[in-house]
Amino acid sequence: MIDSQEPDWARERLQSGEWNPGKRLLSCIRDYQRYQQERPMLHRMRRAWAVVRHRFWSVVSGADIPLNCQLGGGLLLPHPNGVVIHPDARVGPNCLIFQQVTLGTLASGGTPEVGGHVDIGAGAKLLGGILIGDHAKIGANSVVLADVPAGAVAVGAPARCLPTSREVASHA
Repeated sequence: MIDSQEPDWARERLQSGEWNPGKRLLSCIRDYQRYQQERPMLHRMRRAWAVVRHRFWSVVSGADIPLNCQLGGGLLLPHPNGVVIHPDARVGPNCLIFQQVTLGTLASGGTPEVGGHVDIGAGAKLLGGILIGDHAKIGANSVVLADVPAGAVAVGAPARCLPTSREVASHA
């Protein structure tokens, strides 16, 4: 099973000559954040180059993921087209985010906090100050407006958690 706490950085590593806009976009974000923590004068040009690369790969991938977002290591974006992540949203380690996913806010405020090893299906919307537990799965085109417990599967609009196999067996 994939760990929900310790990032698997190999998931983000580019292979030689690999065309993967999601990994390249993440690489720009990681570089920028690393250069932000170092001496400003020493890495001003490296930071500027990371910004230029980020803008390029944002256009190529069609994703809106800000440079200052909080992304856990080992993130996979196999099809980053249309992914929108609010700068204040937090994504845990080893998550999987498919195309057209939005992690955003509502008028009431707050942004999603996604636990470790969470799989988010294509077109899902996670909105507001919600908490998604470790190892949860969010179904395609789900609209999640409430917390999802660890290990749960949430589907629908608005999303509801499906019963686990243990719950189904106890009712039989």
